[in-house]
Amino acid sequence: DVIEWLSPLMIHGVYRCGFAKRQEAYDRAIEELTDAFDRADLVLQNSRYLTGNTLTDADIRLFVTLLRFDEVYAFYFRANTRLVCLTPSLLNYCRDIYQMEGVPETCSMEQIKAHFFASHAEWNK
Repeated sequence: DVIEWLSPLMIHGVYRCGFAKRQEAYDRAIEELTDAFDRADLVLQNSRYLTGNTLTDADIRLFVTLLRFDEVYAFYFRANTRLVCLTPSLLNYCRDIYQMEGVPETCSMEQIKAHFFASHAEWNK
């Protein structure tokens, strides 16, 4: 099941990287995140969505993670071994979902960055 590897390793993986208190914990988290990123890349090179041609909850979860990935997670949580903008299958996947009716109105990068970079002042010293 896609969500079994996607959720703990990628969706929550960015937070495990960012909140790691020890180098060993970060190293494990970034390796698992990178593996999950590569797995999603491989799946989406051969399929429109994670489970085929039907958009699922797993796709929406991945989309919101990827939407934030380059602008926030790569820098803010040091999840920077991969970038969506350099991964054609994931970039096209995001473009595909973003163009669906009603989606662009829910995606405000300005608001996303303001939340992460302004609401956690203790992390942005």
